[in-house]
Amino acid sequence: MKTARLRPVSLQKRLAIAVGLLVTVLWIAAASFTAYRQRLQMDMMFDASLEETAHRVLPLVVSDILSRGDLVTGTQTVPAVRPHDDSFSYIVRDDKGSILMISHGADPGLFPAWDGIGFRTTHDLRVYNDDALQGTVRISVAEPMVHRKRMAFEVRMGLLAPIALVLPLTLAGIAGLIRYGFAPLRQFRLRLARRGAADLTPVDATDLPAEVQPLAETLNALLTRLDAAFQAERSFAANAAHELRTPLAGAIAQAQRLRAETSDPAVIARASDIETVLKRLTRLSEGLMSLARAEGGRLRREAVQDLRPVVRIVVEDATRLAGGARVTLDLPEMPVLSDLDPDLFGILVRNLVSNALRHGCEGAEVRLRLEPGLLRVENDCDPVEPEVLARVGARFERAPGAVRGGAGLGLAIVQTILGRAGGELRLTSPLPGTTRGFAAEARFAPRQQA
Repeated sequence: MKTARLRPVSLQKRLAIAVGLLVTVLWIAAASFTAYRQRLQMDMMFDASLEETAHRVLPLVVSDILSRGDLVTGTQTVPAVRPHDDSFSYIVRDDKGSILMISHGADPGLFPAWDGIGFRTTHDLRVYNDDALQGTVRISVAEPMVHRKRMAFEVRMGLLAPIALVLPLTLAGIAGLIRYGFAPLRQFRLRLARRGAADLTPVDATDLPAEVQPLAETLNALLTRLDAAFQAERSFAANAAHELRTPLAGAIAQAQRLRAETSDPAVIARASDIETVLKRLTRLSEGLMSLARAEGGRLRREAVQDLRPVVRIVVEDATRLAGGARVTLDLPEMPVLSDLDPDLFGILVRNLVSNALRHGCEGAEVRLRLEPGLLRVENDCDPVEPEVLARVGARFERAPGAVRGGAGLGLAIVQTILGRAGGELRLTSPLPGTTRGFAAEARFAPRQQA
């Protein structure tokens, strides 16, 4: 049973979320603490106002009662001078609990029973009690709790409303700054992603943060070791193939001489078989040298040049070696400019044309078309099965039933060159609109992208 592969967590995302949550919590905590402190300060100020109101009103009430000459003369309601919101209300009682005076709009039923001087809190009121004339006149000044709650709510909203506006901007700024801070890492990743498979040169890491520099240096050291290993492998293959050329040529000459000097049909046949095998080995060594060149040679040049002369020279040489086979060229009138190395491009053309001549029908025409960014070679042959077509580009893979066998490296060399050039090789069989034929289409960038 396969386990689901966990998606890697973005460090940038984790950092942005962590910093954003920290800032949000700290801001809300600071606002809540400030609101709590403001509530305490407001309660102290409101309590001071209650006490001050009681101290100011009580002497006036006593003076009014004394002027009437009797403490128990009924309840007197103080009228309002003009309509207003009653923040404070009061009630004056004697020592027996009888109401002597009440402010406009006060509800005696809401006031708690007298239980001494000081502050009291009920569900609806905050009350301050005081007395005069040895406790015979008692005043209770009250403030509605809803008034304090409304003021506390307004204070909280005054603190939280700016946070609700500024916090998203702060979080967006944090995300932007973190993204800016991680920009060198993204550039480093893009520089790696834009590289070809064969580019193992060290990656520029001068703009990376100090925390990531050791990782980049380790990666560059690994790339250097891999490049040295691949260079040694390619050098060995190229040197081995080069050293085989002279002894192979000598062995072919000896086989040809043996065939010329004998009249024994069996010896002649054996010498011909030996010559065929040696020539195949020669082609293999040449293919290995071309493959090593394709993998290690410089692919791009500083200047651009026309690719048409390269195609003409390579095709003429290939047709001459193939005994005058017919290759039809379709070249544009305007120059096809490219910064591809002409030698490597020539290897690409040679392998495509040789592949078409070797595996096409005897005497059939090979057609070659060149245009900017495209080289297409077609030949007539039996159609290639799709499963075989998917494999023929691999190294040492030969199409079954080929008329003349090859080393199985031609299309692999083309694949290598195009892979390094950022192009691709498309194989088609049969040709569109027919039931026969084979086409190899090499697509590449006409010029190196800046």
